[in-house]
Amino acid sequence: MLNIPEPKIWTNHLKSDGEYPYTYRGKDIPCELQMCVIEMGNWVLELHQVDNTPSTFREFQDKHGYGVHHLGFEVGDARDEVIRELKEMGIDTNRTIGVYPGSSWTIVDSEELLGVNLNIKPKR
Repeated sequence: MLNIPEPKIWTNHLKSDGEYPYTYRGKDIPCELQMCVIEMGNWVLELHQVDNTPSTFREFQDKHGYGVHHLGFEVGDARDEVIRELKEMGIDTNRTIGVYPGSSWTIVDSEELLGVNLNIKPKR
């Protein structure tokens, strides 16, 4: 349909692992996602299938069913400033934080304000 090759599907094991922390609502709670990434020029579509472990993805699905969990933005060196500004706006910036080699991701709880969460990353 999108005229792209069939994407690879894999299991992403989200957990704190030594120098690479992963937290959900401030706690180390591991979860697993079946996922695939579809590259579309300047856009990337990530499809996730969550397990039953507490996570930002499970929380969203339990509350809303299937749908758009987040919109992601690569903000480069402005990551900390963007997070600070969102926190000053009253948005919970501690929903989910993950660090992986070369980058990180922060899901901010903007559902009430925007109808969707935001994923703030320095780079992909």
